[in-house]
Amino acid sequence: MTAQLDAPVLDSDRLEEFAGKVAGDQAAAYNAVLVYLGDRLGIWRSLATLGTTTVAQLAEHAGVAPRYLQEWLAAQAANGYVTYNAAGDTFHLSPEAASCLAEEESPTAMMSGFELIAAVWAASDKLANIYTTGEGLGWHEHDPRLFTAVARFYGTMYRNSMLSEWFSAVDGLIEQLETGIRVLDVGCGLGVATILLAEAFPNSTFVGFDYHEDSVRQAAAAATEAGVSDRVEFLVGDATSYDGTYDLVLFFDAVHDFGDPVGALAHTRSVLAAGGRVVAIEPYAEDTLEANLANPIAPVFYVGSSALCVPHSISDGGAAFGAQAGPARLVQAFRDAGFTSAKVATSTMTNLVIEARA
Repeated sequence: MTAQLDAPVLDSDRLEEFAGKVAGDQAAAYNAVLVYLGDRLGIWRSLATLGTTTVAQLAEHAGVAPRYLQEWLAAQAANGYVTYNAAGDTFHLSPEAASCLAEEESPTAMMSGFELIAAVWAASDKLANIYTTGEGLGWHEHDPRLFTAVARFYGTMYRNSMLSEWFSAVDGLIEQLETGIRVLDVGCGLGVATILLAEAFPNSTFVGFDYHEDSVRQAAAAATEAGVSDRVEFLVGDATSYDGTYDLVLFFDAVHDFGDPVGALAHTRSVLAAGGRVVAIEPYAEDTLEANLANPIAPVFYVGSSALCVPHSISDGGAAFGAQAGPARLVQAFRDAGFTSAKVATSTMTNLVIEARA
């Protein structure tokens, strides 16, 4: 007869603490659905406009059924997103909360994260399948909300960091763009970064490349709406199918997603003009799991990597660097691809900026 192992002795204080953490995480996850609905239905924007409001006033302004809104507001008050004044039976959205939840152009806009969560939940059955089979899940196989959520999320970063923090750290890059160069954005998605650059640097020309046909279609329409279609072109293709000659090739949060990063970068090297360079923006990471876990943003990076980055890379060939690959591994990929010079030009709290020359 096999001896039974003794059951572990539980520390009641530690158990209570961990159970409290799980309960808090469950409440936050549950409420994330409601926060997303607030964005989708325009409730947060109405709250920001009204400031302090009754249920009836907000329901009329937002066009939402009052009884549902009453419960939604109670949930937001319970979760600390709005404040409730019992004396007037009113709800208030602070200016700080509005900056995060209601103002798309705010440097602290965070609503895209909840749309992204909705997209990942929609893919949960597909994720369960690939986690079992070891297969991949391509970007194009996700819920369409993923594409708009990612464009919104990175749009905030592009508007606030691209020129002032990332490009300014790369010697002479902004001056070149001002003078006029030919630029390629590989993995351009909905074209947000490409269009912002075209607006900022009218003397340069830009090509955005992405394998997702619908994203390319939307990017082209956005370029026309922005009035930059005379100097921006969007094309469909993967990371090794483009041609031409470029002075600058950009990768925004893309290198770690490739199934074969070295092969993709080697192809990039083949289209660089003499003296040209590559600039890749990657999530901030250290080179070890231990060091990454000390980063307060690591929970977001690792969750996104588990649900999006690694599955896509596996579907595309399988290198599966992940969003926390770290500078050493990323720089080595450039060197393995034949770049004679590759380095981290700068790092911020959220990003690594890698510059490479052939």
